[in-house]
Amino acid sequence: MNGQDKEEGSKEETEQEKGHKSEYDSVHEIDLEKVKPNESGKIMIVMFHNFVESFTPTKYDKGEYTMTFKAFEELLHVLYEKGYRLISFKDFLDNNISVPAGCIPMVFTFDDGTSGQFNLIEENGELKVNKKSAVGILLEFNKKYPDFGAKGMFFVNLGTNVFNGKGSVAERLKYLIDLGFEIGNHTYSHINLSEVKSADIIQREIGNNQKVMYELVPGYKMFAFSLPYGAPSGTLMEHVKRGEYEGVEYENLAIVEVGWNPSPPAISREFNASSINRVRSPGINPERFDLYWWLENLSRGEQYISDGNANKITIPKAKIDLIDMEKLGNKKLVTY
Repeated sequence: MNGQDKEEGSKEETEQEKGHKSEYDSVHEIDLEKVKPNESGKIMIVMFHNFVESFTPTKYDKGEYTMTFKAFEELLHVLYEKGYRLISFKDFLDNNISVPAGCIPMVFTFDDGTSGQFNLIEENGELKVNKKSAVGILLEFNKKYPDFGAKGMFFVNLGTNVFNGKGSVAERLKYLIDLGFEIGNHTYSHINLSEVKSADIIQREIGNNQKVMYELVPGYKMFAFSLPYGAPSGTLMEHVKRGEYEGVEYENLAIVEVGWNPSPPAISREFNASSINRVRSPGINPERFDLYWWLENLSRGEQYISDGNANKITIPKAKIDLIDMEKLGNKKLVTY
């Protein structure tokens, strides 16, 4: 490369940097009145359970927690067209939200580690994601719409044959993690914590799940917890947040519920990391307060609308009392 080529290359790089900066680093270069960013608004954390090819409701199972693969793919298209973009659970918790200006962040969570959520198949001696799974469908969708994101938190019970399919449990977990997904704690055996009366049992269920995770994926520490069925009463909840089992310590920085509401963002005064509400995914039949219900009934003005800049929190002046200033950290607060 001669000097002239090097100089031209430097100019090109500078223009790219400027382009990146104008889109993500300077909120004043977006039309605030047009975009109307509101980073104090609600965020929907969606709770998924079962995915199947087809389903026939019965007297005992009406399919409230079940989606067909086709319905899931259709849902992704609906969400994309409505301006939703996926973020990781960790980024939600850390208030490190990076989606394009005007878009709405959303978090996908999956409980129980069912094979319909994710499983591996073997092709020519190699393990691959089954395209007939939620993860497989999401990855294919993200190839067509890469700005949508392919992220999600999977709350698992490692006392079960999690993500049943080809490969060992360790291989399945590592594969999912390597794809950029997150793993959270859901107890070892899906015990009903609301019926537990002993701190020892709680610590065994949660601590053993972390202990087994370390054995399967060395060094992987789960930081979030999904309550199976319900929460324990009184002071026992402290043992859900943190504890120890057979020398293994655990700490759940976030605890999610089955709750049917969108969540305040982590920057909000209303946010409680120990009691995070979720929105139930659509089931076989429409239900009040499921995701499609909220898509119809939650106005855009009530939701988190991104300014396109993860380093700034931009809100209407009228919303300033919702912001917990102690959580701002190094982020700049912008009002308009």
